[in-house]
Amino acid sequence: MPQPLPLKANKTERCAIVVGAGPAGLMAATVLARAGVRVEVYDHMTRAGRKFLLAGRGGLNLTREEPPAHFARHYYEQTPFFSDLLQRFSPADLRRFLTELEVTTFVGSSGRVFPEKATAAEILDRWLSHLEGLGAHFHFSHRLQNIGPNGDFVFDAQGPRHLVRADTAVLALGGASWPQTGSDGHWISFFERHGISCTPFAPANCGIEITWSAHFRDRFNGTPLKNSLFTGPDGTTASGDAVICTYGLEGGGIYPLTRSLRQPLATKGSAILLVDLKRDMEKRQIAQKIMVPRSDRSWSEHLRKTLRLSGPHYSLLRECCPAEVFTDPLRLAGAVKNLKLTVTGLRPLTEAISSSGGVSFAEVDEMLMLSKLPGVFVAGEMLDWEAPTGGYLLQGAFSTGWLAGQGALRRLRRE
Repeated sequence: MPQPLPLKANKTERCAIVVGAGPAGLMAATVLARAGVRVEVYDHMTRAGRKFLLAGRGGLNLTREEPPAHFARHYYEQTPFFSDLLQRFSPADLRRFLTELEVTTFVGSSGRVFPEKATAAEILDRWLSHLEGLGAHFHFSHRLQNIGPNGDFVFDAQGPRHLVRADTAVLALGGASWPQTGSDGHWISFFERHGISCTPFAPANCGIEITWSAHFRDRFNGTPLKNSLFTGPDGTTASGDAVICTYGLEGGGIYPLTRSLRQPLATKGSAILLVDLKRDMEKRQIAQKIMVPRSDRSWSEHLRKTLRLSGPHYSLLRECCPAEVFTDPLRLAGAVKNLKLTVTGLRPLTEAISSSGGVSFAEVDEMLMLSKLPGVFVAGEMLDWEAPTGGYLLQGAFSTGWLAGQGALRRLRRE
């Protein structure tokens, strides 16, 4: 087994290394180890899969059951790449792999795939035990600092720098979201020194900033907006709940619109988000119900009785609409169907679930090998792709890790 060596030109044993012990890196290591390759896995955290474990706290949505063409569309500009990749390592392949780890899964009513009983920690433990049984070795508290011209990987191991030589390597160092889990994007600096083009990181799947009045903010902080439809500036829609918070909105109904909001926020400083508060009714029907005489009822009581709008929905209308809207049933119906919220910003990368940006696909071949660093492959959120939550992010990590592992294995066999 090759050991980290002092920073000098010592010759080392042939091996494959994987840097990054998240889902993408562990999948690449699995591909290599199952083929009989000696695999050394490095990670600068003290244990594997920190981000995977954090994702498991809210219900571990591993992937989803969807037609491949529809699934691939959720990777936006990289749809052609993922259309091909998901044919090679699909959600069904992922579920079969989990079954081999004795992790059974089920498909929820929305098509999302979850483990039946196993927690994220239990899945990770079984996976690590499987890799160790295949002969893989793990080296924690090793932070990659640079890649030399001759396949030298320079690590800071909480002391003197160490150098490791490898015949091939898979890097799965993550993007730049949730840096406390290890994905802090530090590798960008030495990639750029190698002339590798990287798109700057930006937050994805994050909360949005809206300036509420003090009264609305204090009264409804933490309150969900249920069963609404949200539409971004480019027409992208997302359904589901959002949660009102002190800075604006967050939640599953908001995260898929980050990409839609990002460009107008960058160019104009603000963006308009439309909210349909009664997605199951047409504007005409809403107007007819509003025109029912309200007698001595207040507007909040009238809308609660006729439209079942209550709690934050009515107050949100009051927050965002001028008073004269409430004198015109058609205008009020229009506001219920297309309430305009002015978004002033996205939450920072440190709070985002994922990030956009990373290594340009123009820098890698069809197996994700870097053209400027032959024998070095990249996977996971290091690459410039993004996807919404709901199983697409994890499937993307698993699949790119599988492909990079296959590429590294093919290179070793050629040599």
